[in-house]
Amino acid sequence: MKILFAAACAISLLVPAFAASAKSTDRNEPMTIDAGTQSGTLVGDGKTTLSQGVVVTQGTLDLRSADAEIYMKDGEAVRAVFTGKQAKLKQQLDDGSWMDASADRIDYDIKAEVLTMTGNYQVKSARGTNAGQKMTYNTRTGEMNSGGDGTRVRTVIQPKNKTAAPAAPAAKTTVPTPGSKK
Repeated sequence: MKILFAAACAISLLVPAFAASAKSTDRNEPMTIDAGTQSGTLVGDGKTTLSQGVVVTQGTLDLRSADAEIYMKDGEAVRAVFTGKQAKLKQQLDDGSWMDASADRIDYDIKAEVLTMTGNYQVKSARGTNAGQKMTYNTRTGEMNSGGDGTRVRTVIQPKNKTAAPAAPAAKTTVPTPGSKK
C-alpha cells in the first residue's frame, strides 16, 4: 500500500522552499497498520474502517490518528482518510531532517494524487512552517491552494543556513614564571 508514503511525500513538499522530499527508501520497507479495531475489506470494492487509535509505520514514516478509512476500487486503494484531534504524521526527509504535519483530517485521493488537510493543519520542517484551516496539494503538479475561505494562512520560511563566521582569535595570556611579579 503506497497510499501513506505518497501522502507523506505530498506533505513533505507543502512548506515553501522545500528542497528535500520524504525519505525515498521508506517505500521499500514493510508497512505496519495497527488499530484497536478493523472492519471491511482490502480487496475488491469497498471500505475498511480502522478505529480506536490508528498507527501506521513504514520506515521512518509514523502516522497516528484516532480513526482511518481506506477506500478500495477493483482491489486497489483509491482514497485514504485519517481523522482525529489531531491526525499526526512524522517522517524523515532524504536530507536527514524531519517533517511533522498535523490536521483534524488528512484526506488523500490516490487516483487524482490530491491531498487535502483540513482543521487546524500545520506542516513543520527545518525549512519553515505552513498553517491554516484548509490546504489542498496536488502531488502530481505541485500546485498548492490554501485559505480563500475567509480564514488566514500563515507561512514562515527560515533563512538558508550560512557558514558560521570564523571565531575571533583567542586572546594571548601570559603565564607567570617563577620569580616574576605577576
